[in-house]
Amino acid sequence: MDDVFKALADPSRRALLDSLNARNGQTLRELCAGLDMARQSVSKHLAVLEEANLVTIVWRGREKQHFLNAEPINAIADRWIDRYHRGRVHALADLKTALEHQDMDEFVYTTYIRTTPQKLWQAITDPAFTSRYWQVTFDTDWQVGSTMTWERLGVVMADPAQVVLEADPYRRLAYTFHTFTPEFAKSVDMDEELRQQLAAEQRSKVSFDLEPVGDLVKLTVVHDGFAPGSALPGMVSQGWPHLLSDLKTLLETGRTMAE
Repeated sequence: MDDVFKALADPSRRALLDSLNARNGQTLRELCAGLDMARQSVSKHLAVLEEANLVTIVWRGREKQHFLNAEPINAIADRWIDRYHRGRVHALADLKTALEHQDMDEFVYTTYIRTTPQKLWQAITDPAFTSRYWQVTFDTDWQVGSTMTWERLGVVMADPAQVVLEADPYRRLAYTFHTFTPEFAKSVDMDEELRQQLAAEQRSKVSFDLEPVGDLVKLTVVHDGFAPGSALPGMVSQGWPHLLSDLKTLLETGRTMAE
């Protein structure tokens, strides 16, 4: 957390985070154009933010895009805000809220988990694990092109378009997101009008990138492919941080936060 506090202490780095909060996924050129800083200075500040895990890098072909990562802010807020007078950390709470409610074309979240790539891969694919922190299980052979049947608390979601897109064990996994069925909507108290809107939209997709870093694994989750104006980005930006926090807790302690 020291790296996070040091990174946030610099006004230029806060300006970069503000820029990414306003429009996520910018290239270095775009960030330089929006700020009165030299390219070399922006690069140095971005390196500090990336080291503190406040910025995540995603490559799109040969283009390097920068995404604001809410995980360190969530961790600080969860640890400290309830332990001290909230008035003294109002700015931090506002930043946490902004990160969780930003408009976005894609959701990007990076966390570091004290585990191995093999165990993390098992945790995101094995029903014995996913049922504990996600209350979801998958019926699939995890081969590229194979269909996936989702089950959440007794509600089954099956559709030919629910497929595995990429599967490189212990490195990368990607698949299309589930169908918004009437049964699913009822189980989560989703309004029928919203369900129909989501069901009519193009199907989004989720990817997991696993990268060993010493005795940790860097996990980057990208959820993208949203329809323009969709309500789904705001919904998943609320769900993924809690889900991934539970995943991290399970792998590091053997229990979820609810157990």
